Amino acid sequence: MIPLNVHSYYSFLTGTISVEELLLKAKKFNLKSLALTDINGMYGLIQFYNKAKELSIKPVLGTLLTDKDSKDRYAIFLAKNNNGYKDLCKLITSRKLDENFCLRNTLKEFHPDLIIITPDIDLLNSINPKNHFFGELILSKKYATEAKSLINFAGQKGIKLIGSNPIYFLRKDDYIIHKLVRAIDKNSTIENIEEHRLVDKEFYFKSPNELKSICNSYGDLLYSTENIADQCNVELNTGKFNLPTYPSAYPDSFTFFHKIVYEGFEKKYPNPTTIQKDRLQYEIDVITSLNFVDYFLIVWDIVQEAKRRGILYIGRGSAANSMVAYCLELTQIEPLSNNLFFERFLNRARSNPPDVDIDFSWKERDEMIKYVFEKYGYENVAMISTHVTFRARSAFRETAKAFGISDKEISNFSRRIPWTSAKNLPNLPSMFPESKSLDFTKDPWKTIVNLASRIANFPRHLSIHPGGIVITPTRITDYCALEYAKNKGLGLIITQPDMYAIEDLGLIKIDLLSQRSLGVLRDSIKSIRKKN
Repeated sequence: MIPLNVHSYYSFLTGTISVEELLLKAKKFNLKSLALTDINGMYGLIQFYNKAKELSIKPVLGTLLTDKDSKDRYAIFLAKNNNGYKDLCKLITSRKLDENFCLRNTLKEFHPDLIIITPDIDLLNSINPKNHFFGELILSKKYATEAKSLINFAGQKGIKLIGSNPIYFLRKDDYIIHKLVRAIDKNSTIENIEEHRLVDKEFYFKSPNELKSICNSYGDLLYSTENIADQCNVELNTGKFNLPTYPSAYPDSFTFFHKIVYEGFEKKYPNPTTIQKDRLQYEIDVITSLNFVDYFLIVWDIVQEAKRRGILYIGRGSAANSMVAYCLELTQIEPLSNNLFFERFLNRARSNPPDVDIDFSWKERDEMIKYVFEKYGYENVAMISTHVTFRARSAFRETAKAFGISDKEISNFSRRIPWTSAKNLPNLPSMFPESKSLDFTKDPWKTIVNLASRIANFPRHLSIHPGGIVITPTRITDYCALEYAKNKGLGLIITQPDMYAIEDLGLIKIDLLSQRSLGVLRDSIKSIRKKN
């Protein structure tokens, strides 16, 4: 049986398994396929896809969407193909951004590129019959009554059933980690967390033999999950760039790029040498062969708009090694006279995209970000997310709170915990001088640090990348799902995948950063001009 209701720790503060652990377990069990269906999200889906391919396991890409009115009511959506993947991104985005999202209404729509699975009789009764759907029979004693009702209903309606053992933790004894993260999420303690906030103790990654013995009691009642996995064939072509096209009146981007580069070259080098000419032509050839012309034009356009508005900016990073960047005034350093090598910025052997960091005053950066949204369309632009994870201090503090320890007691310990991985918590006194006085040898502290170390790197929530913005050639939901940043009042919409997954999808990140010193410099210049 192929697990189709599977949750990594990207089911925030509910799931407890890393993507790598999930796939290594599947490999150990000789599973040919595995699904990932995190709750209302695709945060780890690209990482899952890449790792599964690496391990020769077929990735089945999906999500579990909950109803806004009743979060215990859900449906699983699995992508059959690339169009189904796009549908997943759009459905998740709708669930996150649309206050009027209704799961029942979503199921009434026709989704030809998705497979839908739900244990909910009410949802099954209202689903569009054209959809490819199944009833989910949860193979657990706790759900025996619901299973009996579902079997009777499915028999009357002719609905196919699949056997399901949802996965939220790796081993049976990892249930305590699930209880811990649920307590953290609900600001409760492990002892007092309400039962309905927890999943079934049986929702661990069972071996094929365990599942076979459970399924045998249902005879031929269940449809094969292997057949469902065989119908899901998404190929994301990760690693190939998906660049937007710069809007220009010229016949093609290269013609315009060539024109403005050489105009800048004439200004910067009024009497060019052969070495300078050769260097410029070499850079143009590399940029063109790697298909990054439009990227340079987009960054150039942003800089030109800043200049038109009288906004100070600084281009920095390895882009200073590029004569093209210098001619386009993306950077202010002449590379040849400073012995800067273009290959450090960009070369044919390098798989990473170019990275031009543009700093603006902290007071004006948002103005430039707004310009990008308006220029390229709100449906094609988003800020990039950062996944905030548990480090040593936050893991210790939250775990101690879940044990009912007071803030005062926690602070006495946490202030001596350095910025390090939570995995190091049990060994801090021997690893760091500032932690020598910590005594974690007695309970409850011994148990606390051991549990806290087990939630190391668990994602906790999304934040906004300091300056990363992504522009896509078509609607951004063709590539990834979106949601509001944690502070919804800001109205900022961010990608669910972080910058690494965004790059894996072939999307280009542009860094428009905020620098306070530029604001101070601008204000100082204004003051000087007023006095003069």
